[in-house]
Amino acid sequence: MTRLSRTRSALLFSLLLATGCGDDDDGGTAADRLGVGAECASNDDCPQSERDGGISQQCLTQFKGGYCGLEDCSDHDDCPQGSGCVTHDDGGNYCFRLCRDKPECNLNRSLDNEANCSSSIDYAAEDLGKACVPPSGGD
Repeated sequence: MTRLSRTRSALLFSLLLATGCGDDDDGGTAADRLGVGAECASNDDCPQSERDGGISQQCLTQFKGGYCGLEDCSDHDDCPQGSGCVTHDDGGNYCFRLCRDKPECNLNRSLDNEANCSSSIDYAAEDLGKACVPPSGGD
């Protein structure tokens, strides 16, 4: 096999892995479809879903700008796919959107209420990496 053929084969294999391991074709993870992490003022601002296990999000107004998510989770299984159960410094457990970088956390948030993609968090169960942590100081 020539060097060019090996390079082409490696690129093709990488492309197949990337496309074969993606999220659902119709809107990403359940957390993405539900808008977990979106800014809100009331529960009516947070999308609900029968499709994704009948998840009823709440507007977590204890955070600045509100945060669409779930409160009182005990395990990641209590959260929509693409989010994880985080034990926040206020002592509560919340389903927060998982992330790789800050822009993912702020697709549905204003500049005044940006969330951070943080690895300095405690999960209620096994560590899942970074999560979108909203600013403290809500209503």
